[in-house]
Amino acid sequence: MVNLLKSISEDPRVKQLGPGLITGAADDDPSGIATYSQAGAQFGYNMLWTVLFTYPLMVGIQMVSARLGCITGRGLAANIKTVFPRSVLYGIVGLLLVANTINIAADIAAMGEALRLLLGGSAHLYTVGFGVLCLGLQVFLRYATYVRYLKWLTLALLSYVAVIFTVHVHWGTVMSEMVYPKLVLDHGTITMIVAVFGTTISPYLFFWQAAQEMEDLRAVTARNGGGSLLPHAAEVARLHLRRIRWDTYIGMGFSNLIAFFIILSTAATLHTAGTVDIQTSAQAAEALRPLGGETTFLLFSLGIIGTGMLAVPVLAGSAAYAVSESFDWQSGLDRKVHEALEFYGIIAIATVGGVALTFTHLDPVRALVWSAEINGVIAVPIMAVMMLLAAREDIMGRFVIRLRLRRLGWIATAVMAVTVAAMIVTT
Repeated sequence: MVNLLKSISEDPRVKQLGPGLITGAADDDPSGIATYSQAGAQFGYNMLWTVLFTYPLMVGIQMVSARLGCITGRGLAANIKTVFPRSVLYGIVGLLLVANTINIAADIAAMGEALRLLLGGSAHLYTVGFGVLCLGLQVFLRYATYVRYLKWLTLALLSYVAVIFTVHVHWGTVMSEMVYPKLVLDHGTITMIVAVFGTTISPYLFFWQAAQEMEDLRAVTARNGGGSLLPHAAEVARLHLRRIRWDTYIGMGFSNLIAFFIILSTAATLHTAGTVDIQTSAQAAEALRPLGGETTFLLFSLGIIGTGMLAVPVLAGSAAYAVSESFDWQSGLDRKVHEALEFYGIIAIATVGGVALTFTHLDPVRALVWSAEINGVIAVPIMAVMMLLAAREDIMGRFVIRLRLRRLGWIATAVMAVTVAAMIVTT
């Protein structure tokens, strides 16, 4: 097994995977697991179509953010600042920081509760421990080492694939209801569709992937002896863009595949047994114990902890990149603490703030709703801004996005706009 893992890690195609894979895996955080669990428990297999529908949209918009980071050598906030008024930038970044901090609180609380279910003891104590661990890894590990750990943490999501092999699934019913879902478009159904779309296409993922492409470009430049950060040579730039395409397709595919299996496993167990009121990921894990057995419960719980360890740094890091670029502060996980004090300070504020929120009377379910609402509202203008930036020659040079990607990106933006409108109307 050790030799197999080593051979996989040395495969050139695996080495190319990075920002896209990590971004996609971070999308299946504990709050996302809660949303997908609710979808499966309440609607059974009838919500499986949503993850298939969102895949091309997710690929399109994430590819745009990745290209912006790679070709310009700047993060998303820095690119927005070059074209749009500061008031627009500060409004978007402020909302992102609030949404990410609330999301961190929900994720860390879910991780602490999952570990309590496994080991007993105090969920609050585990929450503090997870917060300290996530913060310490970001602050004290070198970027290359840190990203390597994040890549391996994505394997935690495979536990949700393994769950399927521990329960009985009627595959004929799965295919039938996935292709022809039996849904009544009432308030509850529309709200759940909005929740799945909003969980799958989240603003913090745009900022993270653009920033990580910038970090990767900086690392390559440093290895080659310094010089310009931008891939000026057309041939070099095209190599980067090919790698981005491969990375994003795989990363977003992995993300949606895991979401598919979470909905599938909870539909096959909880929905079939009549357990439809699931509010958190930890509650879903606990409800699975008498239905799927100890193995199913264990896999589901470990998945919550593993994905939380992956997602919390992404949430805190994306906020830090956005705020630092807005105020022209030094940023980057490849920099030492004394070289980017403000950047690491924002990471600390977001992480510690999230931990602190778990000790208040904030309802974790309400926190998830607030986070989803804020993310949904700011996703639409951010996506529109990204599409406008990626089509400008003064920003992208000869690498402006082509018609096919432009159409896909605008379709994704329109779909998100419709979901936000639906969320407002159904609220």
